[in-house]
Amino acid sequence: MEQNEGQVVASKQQERLAFLLLTAVVFPLATVLIVAGYGFFVWMWQLLYAGPPTGH
Repeated sequence: MEQNEGQVVASKQQERLAFLLLTAVVFPLATVLIVAGYGFFVWMWQLLYAGPPTGH
């Protein structure tokens, strides 16, 4: 495999590490943050504007 000047070619080990980091850390963390952020938004919306949910 040729390397051009100034270009870095990722090795298979680096690619595997990046994949594991994304699948085991970044995506789960992003998912939790998105769900928590939505829950916080709904909570604040009800607290400030809509009021608590009613039974009717």
